[in-house]
Amino acid sequence: MAQTIRDKTPPHDDELERATLGSLLEDPEAVAAAIQQHLRPRDFYSRANQRIFEAVLSLDEKGLRPDIQTVVQELKHLGKLDEAGGASYVSSLTTVIPSAANIDYYAQTVKNYSLKRSLLWVASQIGVSAYDESKEAREALEEVQQNIFELSDDRQIFSSRRIGEVLKETIDMIDQVMKSKNPITGISTGFEKLNQLTSGFQREEFIIIGARPSVGKTALALNMAAHIAFHQKIAAAFFSLEMSDIALVQRLISSEAMVQAQNLRSGFLSSSDYKNMVNAMSFMYEAPLHIVDMPNMKLLDLRAQARKLRAQQRVEIIFIDYLGLIGHENSSMPRYEQISEISRSLKSLARELHIPIVVLCQLNRDAQWEVPTLANLRDSGSIEQDADLVLFLNREQPKRGKDAPPPSDTIPTDLIVAKQRNGPIGIVKLELESKVAKFKSVAKEHISD
Repeated sequence: MAQTIRDKTPPHDDELERATLGSLLEDPEAVAAAIQQHLRPRDFYSRANQRIFEAVLSLDEKGLRPDIQTVVQELKHLGKLDEAGGASYVSSLTTVIPSAANIDYYAQTVKNYSLKRSLLWVASQIGVSAYDESKEAREALEEVQQNIFELSDDRQIFSSRRIGEVLKETIDMIDQVMKSKNPITGISTGFEKLNQLTSGFQREEFIIIGARPSVGKTALALNMAAHIAFHQKIAAAFFSLEMSDIALVQRLISSEAMVQAQNLRSGFLSSSDYKNMVNAMSFMYEAPLHIVDMPNMKLLDLRAQARKLRAQQRVEIIFIDYLGLIGHENSSMPRYEQISEISRSLKSLARELHIPIVVLCQLNRDAQWEVPTLANLRDSGSIEQDADLVLFLNREQPKRGKDAPPPSDTIPTDLIVAKQRNGPIGIVKLELESKVAKFKSVAKEHISD
């Protein structure tokens, strides 16, 4: 009868675990190497080895060198010497190491076996969750994804570089920019004065575009995404949590073809409108713009889809419309805490994927018809802290009464650079062609330090 997984001993290597611990007791530099490999007590299969490594870490935190004598004394102090196999087992560890110079290999292998055991645990949890009648299938799936992502995060190995190495890379980058004669070092936004302020949207930046409802933040983001994907041919993704993909494409056609959105919806198109629409659709068709239409999207889903688009489609920038509609797996958590965690997660995602992530955000009601400030970002002050670049759309309150001018199709709008971690702040003057949801720059602009 074939041996089942349940009957097998979980993956591990006792000899390698002992060699790892023996190296730590022989070579003081080995401890730093093990920590660099993100080795933790739980990564050891043997309970005794877990306790010994805990003692090694405890000594290291106190600034003491771990050796046989200090580890035995620390285990006595912690009351765990018996669990660690006694003084004789600790002493035996230094007799099994071929060379402490191989600590990186030992630690990596111990970590690898630990990951395999964790994967087996996740696999077992899948079965438990699937049989749990109190859980919806979607909830069980989210738990599994979260467990897998936690394993991935735990495998991150941190490294440091001497400043000379970083300086060389920095000088090469500056030299390349100087030779190119192009002041835009990131992704062009399509708005010249905004590019002057920001040098384009930079890699790893978490960017917020905030506005009151119906001021045009979705239109602005779509204009930017269209410029990037249609005209620069740079792969981009637009996550829409509010509008359907068809509604978004209609808006894109309207702004690119300069055909009124109402005419597209009603079908009353003139011959010139129809010709402009066909011309716009011809270059839009092959554009590397990916639209993700998923209402009620959870943070976990968003991160998974973003990773997939980055890996498979090589997207260079992601737009998300909008922050307040992103769900959190823990619905019982207060909303401001959810938003804080979502904000931090998107910030880390931008760094992980090495691309800018642009997130639209509602402003709170205190900002109604006032010039918005960072304090007006809705739900959480952590958004202000996490963001590398914060842009606000603002327009004056329309005049009312018999002396009010008739509504105009062209609406003056300020794009306020309210925060920029690595550059100046200022105001970019725009005009919104409301019938086609198209923003355009105006001639006179103001930039302040």
